[in-house]
Amino acid sequence: MDAQDAAAPRTSLLDSYERGNVMAAACPSRAVLSHMTSRWGVLVMVALQEDTHRFSALRRRIGGISERMLAQTLQNLEGDRLVHRHALDTVPPHVEYSLTPLGREAAAHLAALTGWIEDNLPRISGSESDLS
Repeated sequence: MDAQDAAAPRTSLLDSYERGNVMAAACPSRAVLSHMTSRWGVLVMVALQEDTHRFSALRRRIGGISERMLAQTLQNLEGDRLVHRHALDTVPPHVEYSLTPLGREAAAHLAALTGWIEDNLPRISGSESDLS
């Protein structure tokens, strides 16, 4: 080992994931990326950016999502600390979902993407005659 190697700080596996690297197969950021950018993940995040919702209102807001898929998506996003689940002590049980500060930050990016898609849908789908 030369002097340069001895002076170089060692990095642990944890240090290498401090920022994350979505291009690395083993990086935990891949799971978060998958949860956020799934079809339902994007729609849940954008819907919650608008307001806090109860489960049933969220399901009505997002056309086509099943109860099972909504529950799974909310659990994943809650596990990633993007969604907050607030259970109120009422009869019947009342649960509200909202974005965490981290979730609001991420949802702003997703809303920009979905807005871009909506604005450019004619160009994307080829229904616009001038594709230049």
